[in-house]
Amino acid sequence: MEYRIERIDRGIKARCEDIYALLSLKEIAYLVFPRFFPVFAILIIPLLRSVIGEYWEKVFFLTCNLAILSISLELLLSIGLISLGQALFFGAGAYFSAIFNNYMHLPVALSIIAASVCGGIFCSILIFPASRLRGIYFTIITLCLPLFLFRIIEVTKILGGTQGISLSPIGNYYLEMYIPSVFMLTFLFGIRRLMGTDCGIIIRAIKDNEFSVMASGINVYAYKFAVILISATIGSFSGAYTAHFYQFVGMSVFSLDYSIIPLTCVLLGGSSTFGGSVLGAFLIVPVSEALRIFGTLRIVIYSAFLILVLLLLPEGIFHYIQRKYHKIERWKRI
Repeated sequence: MEYRIERIDRGIKARCEDIYALLSLKEIAYLVFPRFFPVFAILIIPLLRSVIGEYWEKVFFLTCNLAILSISLELLLSIGLISLGQALFFGAGAYFSAIFNNYMHLPVALSIIAASVCGGIFCSILIFPASRLRGIYFTIITLCLPLFLFRIIEVTKILGGTQGISLSPIGNYYLEMYIPSVFMLTFLFGIRRLMGTDCGIIIRAIKDNEFSVMASGINVYAYKFAVILISATIGSFSGAYTAHFYQFVGMSVFSLDYSIIPLTCVLLGGSSTFGGSVLGAFLIVPVSEALRIFGTLRIVIYSAFLILVLLLLPEGIFHYIQRKYHKIERWKRI
């Protein structure tokens, strides 16, 4: 006898992206639990400082900021722009925050807001001319830009040069922890909602075939600029807030790590969901920190873990969990 795997949708299945048929509390819990539990866990972690320790609280902070960077990268991917320039967004936000706080003496809150906006505009102006390119050509340009600014700061000694710039601290532990986590959730659900609107449909259509969209009379480059601006502003916020958390800005903010790690988070978690980017960040960063006890061997273990997951689950962990949650699988006789 031969058998095959049969996948059956569970009784509570979406009629569309936003409309469900709910007939009982069990079905309501089926929908609410996977949304409520992660949000609750993220918001409760800052209150557990005495339990998990100050070190892991800082790991949580770094995870939230890298998740924000990953969301900004996935937004670019959603319109077909493969970027390795998240370090540009991160570094621009950090340095603009230093300019506003250290040189112009703005308060921390205003400094972060102004740095996010100005960093987003600055990065958009740099990247938008390359948006006519696709694939590896756009990727190479975004990879070169942070390296270009890195060398300019090093050679000209502007903005502190190799010495860096000191910034004012945020000054409140709960603000330090809750602002990045709340903003991360806001960006996550806000962009997911955006992608469900007519604008989101056009953005995905541009990714599939921008020439067909252009033939429909839609200004493709206006949408590309808007997506780049939103993505750059989100990434700049992450850099500005991190700079004030560590009270220092140096050339390391243009490090390639801030481009590679968000891309790894998106690939590991699963693209086109935005939730996958956050899941990837909450897997990669804590695992990487936990492996520090193995010294230099942690790179080998960390890389083997990533390769294994990407080989076994090329769709991404988020897609796999989502599929398992919404479907019943059983063996059926052919």
